[in-house]
Formats: sequence, structure tokens, C-alpha cells
Amino acid sequence: MHRILSTVLIALMPLFAQAADPLVYERDVRPILKANCFQCHGEEDEIEGKLDLRFVRGMLKGGESGPALVAGQGGKSLLVERVSSGEMPPGKKKLTSAELATIRRWIDDGAKTARPEPEAPSTADDLTEEERSFWSFQPIRRAPMPTIAHAELVRSPIDAFLLAKLEQHKLSFAPSADRYALVRRLSFDLHGLPPDVETVQRFVADESIDAYERLVDELLASPRYGERWGRHWLDIAGYADSDGYNEQDPERKYAYKYRDYVIRSFNNDKPWDQFIVEQLAGDELLQPPYSNLSPEQAEQLIATGFLRMGPDGTGIGGVDQNAARNEVVAEAIKIMSTSLLGLSVGCAQCHNHRYDPITQVDYFRIRALFEPAYDWKNWRAPNARLVSLWTDETRQQAAAVDAEIKELAAERLKILDGFVKEVFDREVAKLPEERRPLAQAARDTPDKERTPEQKQLLKEYPSLKVDRGSVYLYERKRVDEHNKSFDARQAELKAKRPAEDFVPCLTEVPGKIPATKLFFRGDFNSPRQDVEPGELAVLNGTAAISIPKDDPQVPTSGRRLAYARHLTNGQHPLVARVLVNRFWLHHFGRGLVATPADFGQLGARPSHPELLDWLAAEFMSNGWSLKHLHRLILNSTAYQQSSRRSAEQDAIDPENRLVGRMNVQRLDAESLRDSVLAVSGKLYEGMFGPPVPITPDEVGQIIVGVDTRDTAGRPTGKVVALHQAEFRRSLYVQTRRTTPLSMLEAFDAPDMRPNCELRNSSTVSPQSLLLMNNEFIIAQAAEMARRLEERTADRTAQVAQAWLLTAGRFPQEAQLQAALQFLDAQAAELGGVKVNEKAKTPELSPTTKALASYCQALLSSNRFLYVD
Repeated sequence: MHRILSTVLIALMPLFAQAADPLVYERDVRPILKANCFQCHGEEDEIEGKLDLRFVRGMLKGGESGPALVAGQGGKSLLVERVSSGEMPPGKKKLTSAELATIRRWIDDGAKTARPEPEAPSTADDLTEEERSFWSFQPIRRAPMPTIAHAELVRSPIDAFLLAKLEQHKLSFAPSADRYALVRRLSFDLHGLPPDVETVQRFVADESIDAYERLVDELLASPRYGERWGRHWLDIAGYADSDGYNEQDPERKYAYKYRDYVIRSFNNDKPWDQFIVEQLAGDELLQPPYSNLSPEQAEQLIATGFLRMGPDGTGIGGVDQNAARNEVVAEAIKIMSTSLLGLSVGCAQCHNHRYDPITQVDYFRIRALFEPAYDWKNWRAPNARLVSLWTDETRQQAAAVDAEIKELAAERLKILDGFVKEVFDREVAKLPEERRPLAQAARDTPDKERTPEQKQLLKEYPSLKVDRGSVYLYERKRVDEHNKSFDARQAELKAKRPAEDFVPCLTEVPGKIPATKLFFRGDFNSPRQDVEPGELAVLNGTAAISIPKDDPQVPTSGRRLAYARHLTNGQHPLVARVLVNRFWLHHFGRGLVATPADFGQLGARPSHPELLDWLAAEFMSNGWSLKHLHRLILNSTAYQQSSRRSAEQDAIDPENRLVGRMNVQRLDAESLRDSVLAVSGKLYEGMFGPPVPITPDEVGQIIVGVDTRDTAGRPTGKVVALHQAEFRRSLYVQTRRTTPLSMLEAFDAPDMRPNCELRNSSTVSPQSLLLMNNEFIIAQAAEMARRLEERTADRTAQVAQAWLLTAGRFPQEAQLQAALQFLDAQAAELGGVKVNEKAKTPELSPTTKALASYCQALLSSNRFLYVD
């Protein structure tokens, strides 16, 4: 009871503080009316009932039904009456009882304003001081390190900020996690994979003072790091290997180029200011036409795939093209704004944002940044946006091979024609001598010009009509030999031809800059005034910018490039905050702001605002280096805490917002599948390239494999070998928006509609059923058992190794004995060796089967599924 009461009191403290202050319109009432009433009563050209609720004077003046309020008398105010009755606002959404109580109390207290109201109605960009002063719109300020009582606990400046708040509540950090927990935590955090046995044993045995720091550096230097942390960014970027939009969901053959670019960028610790500029405007760093690109230039073009990741139905037949085109633009804006600004800018597409100070004009200012590349009236379909990576030299190589193939084809036809002549001459020789000239003449005469006599002859002797297509019937052996010689020679030539290589990117057509129109209520059929490109008005005070309409310094408009450089100039209040919060989230399981894509009014407030700003400033001042930030966080006392709960902390901070212990985190979908492959010894670590295909199996589950269904979608039973590619990391498995891999979907794989702002982590029964019955899990458990038996024949050692692989530590004595008893009992239950009648090979021995069962149990256990 005490714990619940403490939690409630902490949550209500801001409300108690607010209740002590007199209510004013701008701070307390305007947000309620803006969210529910402004669209009809103030924002649009025609004001419903001639009642403008944007100002108190408008409510006092009233509309067609008279004054909306009587200052000091809430009970006699029409506004309270209409809202209380449920008449207003219209529709299903109504004000809450708390919101109504706030309005009534404000009126009872005299309907006060914070300051004199402006004489004239506001323009679209007029914002209140309360809106401009919201925490996330303020400049980033590097706070000094706080003074704390237990300085001996500080390994990183991060610790001082966290301890300062903990000590305010008479709390401190939890004890340090043991070395087994730390090495497993670091491995999953930085690689998304369990540590191998050798790494665990080496780290636990290393008594040097810098053992932990060296392990951090070792993990950061591995290619596996870029795969793990690149996956995080691909979530918010909306990465997919298909267009989505509807059930057709066409494949994006070259989308993987962007995925590989992201992985390389993380592994190379590419500065994030450069990373952002390349993704928003990599094409504007280059000179069109985009040909003969160096590898570095190709990377810049590939980077703009970030703005091509959203669903795109414009290449699909039978859809409303105008609607589909405008949805592409809207989804690109959503991905950009949620990933970099931490704001739901898309909510202002049809009207002013109901909660945040983002106007509809603001939305179209952002849209104007992208419209030169996404000109919806002069649209380029997805395939028309592909840019070839071939150089002139590559084209010459391809042309030379094409010429050889053409020459080979001509040679083949010449030989076939020789066969045809031989057969014809042979068939003509069978005719009476007097009819042979007529047969030759019929052969040489075009079909439409033949005489009745010629046509009759060919009808009587159809063999005389032999041609390239039918000669096979007469000279089967020779034609077969010729054709085989030609597949072979043609295949050799095609193997010499350079492979097609394209980049799905965003580019502009130089010299073509369309006007951006504001759409009334978001309807593209109702264009209104022109809108110039620009920043959100609420940020103009802290992050003022002038976006060129057409920058003469670059061949394209230069709009996106100017905006990207503005975002990364070190003065923007949102970008660095949003990024470091997301990085913190992936380390601790929860951001300092719990809503990583919403730093607005409906989002959570930062638990440690000074720390958030310190991290943002530190990140930017150290070259926007993520690996620098990793080291600060990973080497902190806070990160190295145990996850063990305490009654004292739970009574005050049950959600661990103060970070007085480490959060236990479940493996995400990809890490689970990859870890199963890692412990079974089957994981294939090949990097980059086209995705591994997926296909439905006989029961409709989506699995890894080549789709061999017939044209009617029916299974054919054919199996195409993938040559170990089926065991690649999940990052490299094809991501289809409509058909995600079933195993990943069960464990909350990201839903790319259009992007994934924050992954869910559910605990539902289908997950347990999958771990018990899934063929992939069962097969990998058997592989793990074989792996253990290859390492040692000793049962005790096998159990110990199994624990090290799955849990990252040795079993306790009781757990070891229980495992050995289970293995004996299970082997006895399974009986003698049987023969698989279908494969005609011996099945696993009873002891191996028993060990496989035990391995499957470990793969299904919380010790494997969770990281503490």
C-alpha cells in the first residue's frame, strides 16, 4: 500500500504545484480548447457560430448564441453549459471531467489571462509564450556536474547526474553486476548476440584493472557492432525490402544498398552530422547527372534511400495515383520528423496540430523542402528513380559482351538455317520430280503471295513447311547438341557481363522547382496559398534559418541541403536531444524521455533534463561520435549496476525512472533468432548484399526460403538450396511489409507503417508455443546438441557448456544435478535408435535426443530470453 501511495504522490506532485497557482487562459485553458475546439472556432476562414475561442475577449463578446462565458460565474457560462451537456465538441471525443473542471474553475476565478491579449487576431505563426517556452524547444545548455555525497561511485559524468537525483530520495546505485552478467550484457547490447564461451572465460579470468574497458573497445571494433546498432536506426528509418501500400507489396530489389550503407556508417563511426546530411541531401552534395561515381560519391547517393524507405504505391497499377503520390511525401515527412525532430509533424497535415505549436503552414513549409524531389504533379515511379552505379568503363564492358552474345545468336541461327535447308531438301527429294520446282517456289514465296496451287502442295506435304521452330522434330539429336553448345557458350558470355547495379535514391530534376500549395483540410484537390520552405515557426527563435527557394550555388534547389546543415549546426534544440535519448534507450531499455519520437506536449517529460542536455552537448562537442558516447555510457557505474531489485527502491521508484538499478530486457526478435543460430553453431556471418528470401510454407507460416509456388500460389514441393544463407543474421533476411518472417513477428518485429518509433515487448502464449513446436527451434536445438557432443563426451561438461552458451554462466550444483537426472530419464524414455524410413538414415541416438530436448528447454528459458 505504501508503495502504491508513493507512486501516486510522485505522479501528482506537478498537479499539486500547478493547483497552487492561479489558473490563466494561456497555460491552463487554451491547450484544452486548442485540442478540441479551435478547428471550428477560430482556425478556419468560416468561424462556427461566429464564436472565436482563441482569445478571452472573443468568448466575452460571444457569437450567435451570446457570450460564451461570464467571468466569475462558471455555472452561468454558455461554454460550461454546452460542454457539460455533451453538446460540444461534436462527435465522439468529449472533454474529460478534469478538463471541464479546469475550465469552470478558471471562469470562477475571473477568467484571467497571463498578459494583455493582442488587438488583432493572430497570424498562423503567432505563438504564445507558454508554447515557445516548452522544454524541448529551448536551447541545449551544458549543465555543470552536480555535487553529490558519494563521489567514489562516479566513473563517468553520467553517474553524477543520476546520483544527484537518487540521493534526493535517499537512494543510491545498486551493487555492481558480476562479470558473467557484464560480459553477456555488453555482448547483447553491442552485438545483439551472446558472447562465445572463450570470451566469457577470458573476461572472467582477466584481473587487470582495464579488462572491462578493453572488452568494450573490442566489441565496438567488431563488424557485429554495426549490424546490431544499424538495426536500431533501420527501425526508425522504416527500412523494408518492399513497397508496402497494399497487399501486392512489390519487392524493392536494391533497398539493401541503404541497409549496407547504415551498417558501414556505424562500424566506421561516421560523424552523425555527416550521417544526417548525407541521408537528407546526399544527392545535393554531388553534380548531376550521377554517373562515373566514386565509392564515396555512391555512398552519398545511397544515403538518400532514407527518404525512400516509406511505403510507395505509385508503381502499383489500379491505385489512385494522386493519393498514392501525396502519401509518399507524407510518409517521408513522418519518418524524418519522428527520427530527427522527435515530433509528430504529420499531425498538422490537415489542420493545426491539436497539442503542439505546429501549424498547418509549418507542415507545408517542411513539405516544400522535399517537393522539388517529390513533385507530385510530375511524378517519377520507383523504377524511374533508380540510378545506375555503372561507370563508362562498366558500360563498355557490358556493350562488348552484348555484341558477342548478339554475334553468337546470329551464328546459332545460321546453323539452324542450315539444318532447316538440309531437312527441306531431303523432304523435297521425296516428291515426284515434276513437283519439286513447285515446292521450291512455294518455299521461296511469302505466305500472302502464294498461289492456290502452292498452298495446296504445302497442305499435302506439311513437312515442306519446316522452319527453325520445327526442325527439332526432324533432327532432334543434332539440334539438342547445338542448343547445348549454345546455353553453355551463352552462359559463359553472360557470366562475363557486369551485373546490373542500381541505387534507389532521392534526386531532383535540375531546373524544375514546383510551387508548394497548402491543401485545405489536407485535400490535394483543394490547394490554397503558396508556402515557402522553412523551419517550424516555434523554433525560429532558437534555430532561425533561411531556406533558399533555389540556391544558385548548387544545380538543384539546395533546400534539403540547407535544412540538413541547419539541423546539424549545433544550435538546433531537438536533433541532438532526440538522438542521444534514443541511444540511451537502446542501452538502458528506456529513454530519459520515455517517448523517443514525441518530445511534444503529449510526450513524456525527461526524467533527467540536465543529463539529457549534457549528453547532447557532449555528443556534438566530440564530433558527433556515437562510439565516444557509447564509451561514456558503458564505462559508467550506472550501466554496470546489477538488475536486482530492492524493497527500498521499489517503494519510491518502482519503474526505475531514477536508474537505481539496471533494467532487465528481453531479447528482441532478431537477437533471439540470431542467438539461437549462434549457440547452435550454425550462424553464418557473411555481411552485406541482397536479402535472404522468404516464402510461405505449407501451412502459411513465413519462413526463410526461395518461393517456388506456381502461378496460382500453390506449393510445388521444390526446394532451392541457399548454401548457408538461410543461417545469416536476421538483419539480412528479406523484410516484407505484408509478410514478416513468422518467428520474428511472434517476438514483436518492427511494424514498418511507415517506421517503428519504439518496439513493443510483449509476453504472450504464442511465443512459448513457438519455442516448443517451431521446426527451426527444434532443428537448432539438435544442432546445439551435436555441437556439445563434438566438444566433449562428458555429460557434466556438456551441461556446463550448454549453460555457458545460453546463459553466459555455469549452472549451480542443484541445476547441474537436475540436468543430469533429466538427461538420463529422457534417454531411457526415448529408447533405442530408429531409422528414418523416408531418409533411410539413422535418427539421433537416445542420448543425443535427450541432450537436444535439454538444449531446447534452455533456449526457451528466461535465462536465455532475457538479459539482466
